[in-house]
Formats: sequence, structure tokens, C-alpha cells
Amino acid sequence: MSSSDHTRLAQHIKQWAHELGFQQTGITDTDLGDAERAYQRWLERGFHGEMAFMAKHGTKRSRPAELEPGTLRVISVRMNYLPDFDDDPDARLQDAAGAFISRYALGRDYHKLMRKRLRKLAGRIEQRVGPFGYRAFVDSAPVLEKPLAAKAGLGWIGKHTNLINREAGSWFFLGELYTDLPLPVDQPVDDHCGSCNACIDICPTRAIIAPRLLDARRCISYLTIELKGNIPEVFRRAIGNRIHGCDDCQLVCPWNRFAQPSEETDFLPRHGLDAATLIELFAWDETTFLQRTEGSALRRLGHERWLRNIAVALGNAPTTPAIVAALHQRHDHPSALVRGHVGWAISQHT
Repeated sequence: MSSSDHTRLAQHIKQWAHELGFQQTGITDTDLGDAERAYQRWLERGFHGEMAFMAKHGTKRSRPAELEPGTLRVISVRMNYLPDFDDDPDARLQDAAGAFISRYALGRDYHKLMRKRLRKLAGRIEQRVGPFGYRAFVDSAPVLEKPLAAKAGLGWIGKHTNLINREAGSWFFLGELYTDLPLPVDQPVDDHCGSCNACIDICPTRAIIAPRLLDARRCISYLTIELKGNIPEVFRRAIGNRIHGCDDCQLVCPWNRFAQPSEETDFLPRHGLDAATLIELFAWDETTFLQRTEGSALRRLGHERWLRNIAVALGNAPTTPAIVAALHQRHDHPSALVRGHVGWAISQHT
């Protein structure tokens, strides 16, 4: 294929991706030298906490051709996930007896959906050019997806370390198709955070210690999702009613006034999770938890840590007979992890 053929192919790829439900597509090369150095410094400072997988694969994460030999280009895509419904996340956070779940986890798990679409995109490319080398990723392997997306022109990395798009905010998922096709690359966009520090100022646990520098060990998303053991007491009050993840830095970002709701019905809230109370969710036994989180990002948490997180939120809720009674019902739970957090929560009401 000639260079003009590859240029036309790149145009087709973006059109096909849009038809498959991706809101934007960009193409970049595999040079991530600057991102690799920054990432290594981040690891050296221990900011990844217990997430050993983030240091496990060496330079495969920052050198695509080491992860998938032959890779010349990365096709980066984004897909909106903000549900189009009347829920007010800010109001939800203010309802201390209600459960707040990060918006991305209210519906079905995005990994399989996006990976399937990326494979369909690869299939269309194959129909046009014949067999070629590729591999699809959606947060499923050691990939520096945000630096790749930024190089591909999908947005810039904001001070909260999330990717921001000037026309779409930051409520979107990212995915990648590594390929051996020498496609023309897109250009990065300028940074438009300016002097705004809203995300840094709003962080409940001060996890954003400098612009674009996150100490994950302090982040509520890490504490409620990645951390396996006890949540440090110093952070428990700041967690509030957030039982899975935290969206504060996105909720306050001025660019999210341009965010567009998702057209994917799979991302709509399931089982009333957008309006559930803490007491209601704390009553789920393991069977109920497994049934109602099937096909959801919440399933990865496991029932034990689900109860741990809700116990902390109940400890932060207003003192009522119903909340105290709910906590006492779990006071003798078989898990020491759950018992410890329930005991702390009860102490907050006495």
C-alpha cells in the first residue's frame, strides 16, 4: 500500500469506528519516552501503593512493540459512558444515607463491550487490506492508555490525571488497537487546564499532590477498589458515602459542562444502584451481591470489600436507629476485615 492508500485507510478507520459507537478515534506512533520516564518516577515514589501489577511488566507498558511485537501504530478510541438520566451526582453525594457509586460502574462492565467493538473494527480493516497484525486492549493489559490517547489527539491529560477533551469533557472510556499498519499519525492537542486547580482543591483526601501527580494511596478510588485490607482510619471520614470509586475531580471540572451522555443502553444504571440507600446495599448477602453485580465492574470488588466500604459509609452517615441496627447485624461477620470496619462505624455513632 502507498502512503496515500494508508491515508485513505485511516479516514475509513475513523468512520468505521464512529459507526461502531466510538465518539472519537486518533492514531499515534509508539514513542512514549517522556511518559515512560514520568511513570518510572511515579513508581519509584511508591505512589502505586499495593497495585504491584503496575510495576510488574517493566517497559512493556510504555513500549508497545515489546508487548505486541511488530506494533507500529496505536489506534486510540474513546466512548462516552455518562448515563443520560436525571440523577444529580452532587445531590447524591450530599445524601449521607444514600450510596454513591462512581458513574462508570453503575451499568454493565465496559471492558467486554469495547473490546468486542474494537475487534469488529479490526475485522473491517481486514476486509479492506487483508490479514494484518493487531491486538485490542481495554484496560486489560500493561498499556499507558492516557499518554497514547493524548498523543493521538483525543485530549490532554488534566491536572487530575484524567484525559480531558475540549468538546466532551472526561466522562469516557479509552481503548486501543495495536497494529502493524504504518498509518499516518494525528497530532496532540494543546493543554487547556490553564490556572484552574478545581480538581486539586476538591479532592477529599488531597490525593492530587501536584498538577498531574496523583498519590494513589490517598485516592478514594484506590482505597475503595484496589486496596485489599484495612482502609486507613485517617481517610475514613473523608470517604463520606462513596462506596465504590470517586468522581469529585470530574464533577468539578469546568470542561465537563460539554460532556455528552452515552447512547449505550448497557451503561444505564442497573438494580437501582443510582438511588440505593446504604442500608439496602449493606443487607445484600453474598449470593445477592454476585447476582446483582454479574457483568458489572462492581463484581471485581467482592462481597467482603463491598461490606467493608459500606460499613465506612454507614459510620459517616447520620446517627439513626436504623443505621445503628444495620451495623450491629454485621458486628459478628465471619470476616475480620468486615468486623473491624463495622466496629469503627459503630464507634462513630456512640
